Amino acid sequence: MSMTKSEVSRHLADKVGITKKQSDAYLEALAELAYAEAKNTFVVPGIGKLSLKESAAREATMPFGPRKGEKYMVPAKKKVKFTVAKAAKDAIAGSGKASNSGSDGDSM
Repeated sequence: MSMTKSEVSRHLADKVGITKKQSDAYLEALAELAYAEAKNTFVVPGIGKLSLKESAAREATMPFGPRKGEKYMVPAKKKVKFTVAKAAKDAIAGSGKASNSGSDGDSM
């Protein structure tokens, strides 16, 4: 089960030695900064990168229904993208690929 905002705030407050109220204020300020800077790419060191990407307009084909096969235009739009940092990916999922490739290289 995922942690709630309150649990995250309490954990950070205990870990850093600040009050929960200060921790709440920090998390709010971090979120506001991320929202404001995402269009320029916002990096949270060790966690990931938040950015705004624009997809171009494109032509698509209706996949089903009475209009199946009919072409239509999908309009251009903006998408919010989050890319997980390598350090976070390795810490969460482990770096199994790196250790496997290293052992294969030693056997050759």
